[in-house]
Amino acid sequence: MSEVRENLTYEAFGTAVRELAQTIADDGFEPDIILSVARGGVFVAGGLAYALDCKNLHLVNVEFYTGVGTTLPMPVMLAPVPNVVDFSKKRVLIADDVADTGKTLKLIHDFCEGHVADVRSAVIYEKPQSLVKCEYVWKHTDEWINFPWSVLPPVVEREGQVRDA
Repeated sequence: MSEVRENLTYEAFGTAVRELAQTIADDGFEPDIILSVARGGVFVAGGLAYALDCKNLHLVNVEFYTGVGTTLPMPVMLAPVPNVVDFSKKRVLIADDVADTGKTLKLIHDFCEGHVADVRSAVIYEKPQSLVKCEYVWKHTDEWINFPWSVLPPVVEREGQVRDA
């Protein structure tokens, strides 16, 4: 992995989310539900929800990364898994911070497929190797990304936890 890193500040994140929301609005897509991918997608989803005036926000926890550049063989949805019945006939926007391998987004997209009126994805960053090509992307990069919420170590280290970045 390259030592070169994309550094996103909180200020640039605010700009990114607002520009991403404008792109979605300009496309005419009005989500009924924003489905946030925890953890990094929570920040993106919250910003998009305000900018797009969408109050129906759901959260899905997916475990995939176990460290810098290390992953489980496949992403796994963790409990509680959203009830897909709640998404019936809705326009769903999946929000995450980055489409790296795309495996997490594919898992969630496949989870929604066939149960919703329309499902689209929005990310701050998309990498070239992503299996999923998101409809809405703020920036394309092939670098590792330092997000402002994950660049510093936790205030409290939990025993048995592996640090993401």
